[in-house]
Amino acid sequence: MAVWTWARAMVDNLAYEIQHYGRILNANRSYYLARSQPPFLTSMALAVFRQLPRTPEGHHWLAGILRAAIREYETVWMQGDHLTSTGLSRYFDVGRGMPPEVDPASYADVLGSEATRGGLDVPTFAARYRSGNISAPALDEYFVHDRAMRESGHDTTYRLVGRAADLNTVDLNALLYKYESDIARIIRFDFGDDFEIRPSEHMSRQLWVERKRRRRERMTDLMWNEQRGLFFDYDFVHRRQIAYVSATTLYPLWAGLLDGPAARRLAVSALAELEAPGGLLSSTEASRGPITPDRPLRQWDYPFGWAPHQMLAWEGLRRCGLHENAERVAYRWLYMVALNAARYNGAIAEKYDVAHQIFGTAVEYGNVSVQFKYVPDGGFGWTNASFQVGRRMLSPACRRALDQMTPPECLFGWRQTEKNVRAQVSTPCAEFRDPFLHEPRHRDCR
Repeated sequence: MAVWTWARAMVDNLAYEIQHYGRILNANRSYYLARSQPPFLTSMALAVFRQLPRTPEGHHWLAGILRAAIREYETVWMQGDHLTSTGLSRYFDVGRGMPPEVDPASYADVLGSEATRGGLDVPTFAARYRSGNISAPALDEYFVHDRAMRESGHDTTYRLVGRAADLNTVDLNALLYKYESDIARIIRFDFGDDFEIRPSEHMSRQLWVERKRRRRERMTDLMWNEQRGLFFDYDFVHRRQIAYVSATTLYPLWAGLLDGPAARRLAVSALAELEAPGGLLSSTEASRGPITPDRPLRQWDYPFGWAPHQMLAWEGLRRCGLHENAERVAYRWLYMVALNAARYNGAIAEKYDVAHQIFGTAVEYGNVSVQFKYVPDGGFGWTNASFQVGRRMLSPACRRALDQMTPPECLFGWRQTEKNVRAQVSTPCAEFRDPFLHEPRHRDCR
């Protein structure tokens, strides 16, 4: 069966969830009924539609998915608790308190101090808190933000801990800008600028063009930092930017919100901050802050990197014409994934320490797909996908270099600065000493 057939089935399932549950569920436990996935449906639908024969049946399928996406946009993201006074959206889980099917041990650090004050152990305190027999306003507030953070998919990061529900995030609003752009384009080019959203109710692309114009203006006004050349999340409660440098600052490139010099400036600024030996960091170390026994590592912060951030960034860089930068960052990620797979019996991990090019980490929830006994378990979906996507992006020369396991340090140097990112400079080295093999090797993919 063709890959796109499976992809179409996935898109059909997401539309089904919107129809029957009102949103695309974050996962399959009962409390996820209160929480959405981040909005990617239009991008998935267009990717599938490009593979379909241009027949009435294909257009009928696209129309059904488009109606589902518009319903999701209007009833989930643009009303109620998700829409804020700025006109921009936020992540927000409509549930309350600690999720009912989560092991209290997951929140032991949060519940511990409250339990101690009440002279209880954590399981007892958690059970009484859930039942409503204990009042804890500070915990109530904590879980408002925690639930919002988990709806974002970035669970967890100090960018969002304790404030997620107060933020218009760059990632969510860039995704919604992409929805608005996609819907406008689909209505214009696939439905002749006259789309029947409901019986006897039609819409043209102009509504969506205006919506995306307003969102771009608000994001630029509130989130763009001219001095830093980056997008930052906006705290609409305290009316200020959150100066936390995250890989999500590159989402507007992928969404097409910027073009020309502005897009390239964002790319240059972000790469200078976030590029590491193994790809893109989830955040800078300075933004993450110090790690102490009371302030543990979070898996969506420095030094970790994740496949979704990499793929979105590659496409965003290519979209604004920075093909060499996209290839360089992709090569770093692909080499790291391949190197660890070679060393550890084919293991393909959920996340990586891109600062040190390793996956061996037990941060927060461990590292899915590396708990194995001599036999790989098939890897992890988005990392598997990123390897295929990234390898197709590489030039023939760099594909050959990857096949030969040429270290990226030989091709691009150890660290990119704003100056050489801007110039798209590659600096091959004459000799590279592999720290694991302890012998010099000559490498060059050019």
